[in-house]
Amino acid sequence: MADYFLQQEYNDLRYLREDVNHKEFEQCVFRNCDFSQCNFIAVVFIDCRFVDCNFNSSKINHVALRTVSFERCQIQDVNFAMCDKLIFEIVFTDCVLDFSKFYTLKIKGTVFKNCSLIAVDFMSTDLTEVVFENCDLYRAEFSKAIANKANFSSSYNYTIDPEQTKIKKAVFSLQEVKGLLFKHDITIQ
Repeated sequence: MADYFLQQEYNDLRYLREDVNHKEFEQCVFRNCDFSQCNFIAVVFIDCRFVDCNFNSSKINHVALRTVSFERCQIQDVNFAMCDKLIFEIVFTDCVLDFSKFYTLKIKGTVFKNCSLIAVDFMSTDLTEVVFENCDLYRAEFSKAIANKANFSSSYNYTIDPEQTKIKKAVFSLQEVKGLLFKHDITIQ
């Protein structure tokens, strides 16, 4: 049976490999905590906030993220594809998610605000109504994704092949339209 923690605040902690395993956290706040050494197993976060935390290269297999927000966090090279898919609801603000993976997840309506998403894997991901607000999407992979009604209007450096990605009613800025035409080897002035 998992340990249960409700409405706790954790500050300036460094978690080791198995420190959070088999635990459930609800309405908790983690500030300036380091999870980079963690190998999460059977962990549940419900209505939690992570502020200025480090998740770089952590293993988050078998983690439930239910209405969780990340603010100013380092989350590079993390594979979210292994998370529990039931009620997977997340928001990222001012985060670095470079080289992370969301492969095959359903993240409808997720908000990425002021994030670095360099070389992030969104292949076969359901990005319906996702908001990419002022995000760097350099080399992010969208092949076979569903990005219908997604908002890319203030983001930049993306390359999306409309023949490989569903983008019906998605919103793009005129100045970044070259990211939809890259494979045609044309010049836009």
